[in-house]
Parts: sequence; structure tokens; C-alpha cells
Amino acid sequence: MNFTKNLLSAWVAAAILPIAAVAGDPRTDQWYTVQSGQYARIYTDAAAKSAGNAVATWSNGSQTQSLPAYSGVQEVYSSDSWVYLRSTGLGVHVMGPWSVGFPNLPQNRKILYRIPRTPAVPATPSLTGLGSIGYFVDGVAMFDSRDGFFWNGSTESGGAGSGFWNREAYVNEGATFDPAYAHQEQQGTYHYHANPIALRYLLGDHVDFNATTRTYSESTAPVTRHSPILGWVADGFPVYGPYGYTVATNASSGVRRMISGFQLRNGQKGTDTLTTTGRSSIPAWAKRLYGSTGTQTGPAVSTTYPLGRYMEDNAFLGDLGFSQGTDFDLDESNGRFCVTPEFPNGTYAYFVSIAADGTPVYPYNIGRSYHGTPSGGDVTSISETVTTNFVGGPSRPIVFDAPTLRNGEVTLVWTAVEGGSYQLESANDLQSWSSMGAVVTASGNVGTTNAGAVSLGDRRFYRVSTLTLADYDPATGTANSGGTGGGGGGTQGPPLASISPTSGSRGASVTVTMTLGQNPPPTAINPSSAALGSIAGSSVKRAGNTVTATFAIPSNASTGAVTASVTFPGPAGSGDVTFALQNGFTIR
Repeated sequence: MNFTKNLLSAWVAAAILPIAAVAGDPRTDQWYTVQSGQYARIYTDAAAKSAGNAVATWSNGSQTQSLPAYSGVQEVYSSDSWVYLRSTGLGVHVMGPWSVGFPNLPQNRKILYRIPRTPAVPATPSLTGLGSIGYFVDGVAMFDSRDGFFWNGSTESGGAGSGFWNREAYVNEGATFDPAYAHQEQQGTYHYHANPIALRYLLGDHVDFNATTRTYSESTAPVTRHSPILGWVADGFPVYGPYGYTVATNASSGVRRMISGFQLRNGQKGTDTLTTTGRSSIPAWAKRLYGSTGTQTGPAVSTTYPLGRYMEDNAFLGDLGFSQGTDFDLDESNGRFCVTPEFPNGTYAYFVSIAADGTPVYPYNIGRSYHGTPSGGDVTSISETVTTNFVGGPSRPIVFDAPTLRNGEVTLVWTAVEGGSYQLESANDLQSWSSMGAVVTASGNVGTTNAGAVSLGDRRFYRVSTLTLADYDPATGTANSGGTGGGGGGTQGPPLASISPTSGSRGASVTVTMTLGQNPPPTAINPSSAALGSIAGSSVKRAGNTVTATFAIPSNASTGAVTASVTFPGPAGSGDVTFALQNGFTIR
């Protein structure tokens, strides 16, 4: 349904006063918002990309974007402790196409995510979990380096898992990435596992775009500046592009590509040779993170299980006699403490890992563990007093560019919202306003019109108001389910509202209470299962909107954050419905 909105009028007078830049917290002001009023679009296939035919609505039969949704970041709020991001999760660049046969399409995920403003570093690092571990500054989800499958001792299994050989996403799923190096899982969450190259292009981070092939590539020109902040991890630390200062604490030392601290276990740089020895043990970094002292055997290296298939096919150079800062730049989490343009006094920061030609290099964006405490994550609402740092999308305020005068005629350009129609008015005295010209339809996220002729000495004021806004899919509310494509049957329901307790020790049993979020199943429907990662619960019982279950945590379980979930049988023919809280429970 179209509707009329009265917005604060934007004004243009004879002089435009410059506004001085005010330094702020990069966590609140380093978000890419300039295209928040533009619809997200995809190329449905290679032919559409070749022709430049991007669409704002789409469906594959199970994942449907029936109304346009605005791209990326829509709102940013902050308190003393948190920064809150609201996003559709859809890329600002045109997304797709994906490989023929890839079943999933992106959807508006209606994200509300928070990151801590004051990061904390724990004594023992936490493992990254499946799903979103942070967000890039364009509002697109950041996933870790895994694809969700692991070696269970006899074959490869899916799910959160506690396996010691975890499959890499870039190696095993890279063929399904679009030109931006992104794709989506069965819930429609568009995400990056590695080198967000389209975002880097938008931010001017040493990437070229071929307008003919509509593809991105690492620039061959000399690197001249430090990479920008690309995103924020759940622990509150930034992710930068691949280029940092040559000397970590010296901003005058020049800029170069950061070198990963990992080496494929191919016999080089002192690594063992897995093609000869077989996957007889996980590397030292994995033993530390997984709390393992024994031998864990993986599948022999073969054409089915090639070298590089698993994260654990890589060794950390720090365990092989090499030194960070001399032989390599980035630690086990793929970061370092350094000065940056945004943090001249220093910060811990993750860096994207690439080869000289731009090929993603393990561990890509972030290693298998967080450097800080991953206290951030999805939330269902903002329950504290916050400052509004940015509101865009359909609520984007109208702001004029400086007017241009050519051949005695004035042209006006203003920030608009795609799908919006606008009326220009003028007055000589700020009181008697009259409409000028026809209604203006936004072109993308810009409005423009010829305001007519003026003479030397004329005094005229202009204002623009929004008349109508086409129907759209908002960034608030509950996201549509992703259907059943590409990852098993069933759908994802709203997130769990809370769980208690939020942690438990290996080798112990814990009874967990999970509170359902929005739109819970009717009270007569009982859950079919509950899980903490891959650990199945027993004695699963429901009482109103809470579910309790008992979990026996194996003594050899991987430590770190895991997803807590409750699954209910869905309506006939629609599969199960799962309520989950990513990184909601920590195994100690």
C-alpha cells in the first residue's frame, strides 16, 4: 500500500555552509550507508549479468523476495556499551549470479546485531561458531572459514560439529561464490567467508572493477594507502583489508600486504607432508584450541579429500620456529596489535589474507578463534537508552547537493529513496510556497529536477517533500524462512529470546532452559529435539514459552561458543521449524 509521508523539508539558500568533520568512534561511524536508500538487486544467472539485467525481486520456489528490500545498513544506534546495527543483510553491490545448480537465493534477514564498544581479551580464546560472527560495514554477514562439514571418523557430517577436521568454505564452496566472493545458505543469509572484494572496491581498497565482465580483481598498481575498516567482529575488534603499515606500530613505515601466519602442510617451511604421512594428527594450533592432546586421524589425502580441504591442513608458523613481525604478520586469529588510521594509538585488528594476485589465503578473514570475548551477537530488540547514529533506507532524510546554475537555469539534486516520488516547491519569502513542475520519481537513491530560470539578483528558496513511497520489505520484523534448499529440510524460526545458563564445562551435565522468541508454536506442540551445537539434549520438555533439556557435554568436546537450538515439528509438508541462538552457549 502506498502512503504519504511528511518529512522535514530540505532547504537551499544562496550560500552553503561547510560542516566540520567531528572525530568519533569508528564503531559508530565507519559504516557504508550512502546507498541505504537503494533497492538490493541480484543477477539471476550469467546471461542476466552479461546483459546487466539486475532485478529487485526474485524467487526460486522456496526462497522468495516478493517485495524490494533496501540494501545493507538501515540503522545504527549506540549506548555506552554497545553499537546496534539494523540491516537487511543484502549487498549494496549487485549480488550474484551463483553457479548453475546452486539452490539458494538471498533474502532480507531483518538483522539486529550488536557489537561491544569496549572489547575484552579473555585468558582462554573462544572458538568461532557457525553463522554470523560479525558484520561487514555494508551490513552483510561475516561467516568464519568453515563450510559446516567435518570428518566424523568415517565420513563427513554436517552441522556445528565437534570434529577435529573441519572443511574450509573457500576451498570446498568457492565455486558457488558470486563475483563478490559471497553466497547464501538455505536461510538466505548472504555472507562472506573470504576477501569481500566487491565491498573493498566500494571502499577504494586497491580493487579494480571490469565494467564489461562485471567482475572484480586485485589492482596491479602500487599500493599507496592503508586498507579501510571492512567490518566488525562479535568481540568488538575491526577487520581491515589486506594492506597495513609495514611496521605494526609505525604509521610512517609504508604500506604493504599483510602476510598470513599459516602454511599448508605440504613440507614447506618446516611443515609435515600430509600427502606422505597422512592426516595422522591435527596441528599444534588446533590442539590448543580444541583442548586435545591425543591423535585424531583424518582421511588420507586423495582426489576425494585433497590437501587443503580442511582447516587443519594448515600449520601455524609460530609453532615451527618462525616469528610474528619478522617472518609473518598475523597471529593465529589472523590479526595483530598495530596502529591504523582510525586507531592512531593502537588496537588489535584482524586483516583479510590474500596472495599477491588477490587469491584468498587461509585463514581469510579471521582464524578459528576470536582474539577477544565474542559478547556481541543477534538480539531481538534494543532494551536500553541509545543514541541514534544513523537512520537510512525508507527514512533517509532529504539533503540537497549544492545547486548548479547553467545558462541561467537551476538544477537541484537531493538524496532520495528508491520507490519514492517527490514534489519540489519554491518561495521568495519562506512563506508563500508554490509547487514547481511535475512530480519527480527517484532514480535509484537520487532525485533531480530542473528548477527553472533565475535572473541575477533573484532570491529564491526551494524545498522538497516525499509524496509517496512504493511498497517494500522492511528491515524490521521477522525474516521469512529460507525454505529447504541446499542444506536439509525445515525452516529457521525467530531466534531464541534467551537461554540459561549460558555456559557449561566439558565432562559435565547441564540442564538448560531456552526461552522461545517471537511467534512460538502453539502450546500443544512439543519440541522434537534440542541441541547445543552437535550435542543432542535429553529429557526435552516444554512449559509455555520455555523449553528445558539436559546435555551431557563430552570430555573431548571443542571449547568455545556454539549455537543453542530447539526444533519443533512444522505444519504438514513444511518440515521442522528450528528456534536458535547463534553463539548462545559456551563450552568451557
